[in-house]
Amino acid sequence: MFHHILVVCTGNICRSPVAAAMLARALPALRVESAGLGALVGYGVEPTARALAEADGLDVADHQGRQLTAEMLQAADLILVMSEGQRHAVADLAPEALGKTMLLGRWLDGGKGREIPDPYRKSPQAFEHVHQLLHQAVVRWATRL
Repeated sequence: MFHHILVVCTGNICRSPVAAAMLARALPALRVESAGLGALVGYGVEPTARALAEADGLDVADHQGRQLTAEMLQAADLILVMSEGQRHAVADLAPEALGKTMLLGRWLDGGKGREIPDPYRKSPQAFEHVHQLLHQAVVRWATRL
């Protein structure tokens, strides 16, 4: 049984805070947090990602980027990352956490799984595409948790 989910991306201002807000809404009984491997500490959600999140009814206004720590990884029951590279970076930080670290996009593409690209400093269309991938991934995780 999962009680505490940690969503990880690079900067903790685009993908992971939005995915965490989506998961928290879908699974209100769980504690859902986010952090970044190279976090822009103290920054809010990137404006395009924030606008998409708010249009989707998510409240990300109070988010501030946080740097991922080994303690955060140890405290979480499930760690969801955006890429295989991030999975390996989690293992470098806390090797014992690798077994509970999976791709957020694990159930996408008919169960083959896929990485969710970083939209940072890209077009609004890139952000829209990533937002849809996050939504699809969260819906699939919510049915399994």
